[in-house]
Amino acid sequence: MRGFKMNDEEKIREIFRRLNEVYTIRTFHDHDPYKVLIRTILSQRTRDENTDQAANALFEVYPDIYAVADAPVEHVQELIKPAGFYRVKAARILEVSRILIDQYGGEVPREMDEMLKLPGVGRKTANCVIVFAFQDAAIPVDTHVHRISNRWGIADTKDPEETEQVLMEKVPKDLWVDLNDLMVQFGQTICRPIGPQCDKCPISDLCDYDVSKLE
Repeated sequence: MRGFKMNDEEKIREIFRRLNEVYTIRTFHDHDPYKVLIRTILSQRTRDENTDQAANALFEVYPDIYAVADAPVEHVQELIKPAGFYRVKAARILEVSRILIDQYGGEVPREMDEMLKLPGVGRKTANCVIVFAFQDAAIPVDTHVHRISNRWGIADTKDPEETEQVLMEKVPKDLWVDLNDLMVQFGQTICRPIGPQCDKCPISDLCDYDVSKLE
């Protein structure tokens, strides 16, 4: 094990410099906070391509929050089927939409505390809206970010919320907005849950993980 100094900002910056050489930051959605929120709800426990298909189908028929809020739940279920768990997600989408209209004038609140009041919205979902819609500094921690942070040695944590706190302490704030996108792409292509391609890894010399212990 090569050892990752937890407070070594220079090393963290070098990791992200190398990832930026390999991956291009993607442009997500149209930065509409409502659409980002709904897409993130749809993304739970499914793949990106399924999320895209479901979100595109939904917003093609119901283009804004008011149209969605008035939509028949059965039709919403049919449109978002590719995302899985479509009955639960459809009910959640309608509930959240109506709350936003009734309590927030049809706007998604910018503040984390207010977003967390919405049913089914946790820190990861709220942080996705903060980053991808509002372009504010936050760290959405999904399974990729959690796994990779622990493999690198930046974190030694058991759950995503704990990982988020560690990353907020260790990672320079100017890297936060791009962190999730870079790490997700890295996790999908190189540092995969099973069969990670350590021989192709651009930061293997900076990684704290013992390859012999990989799943």
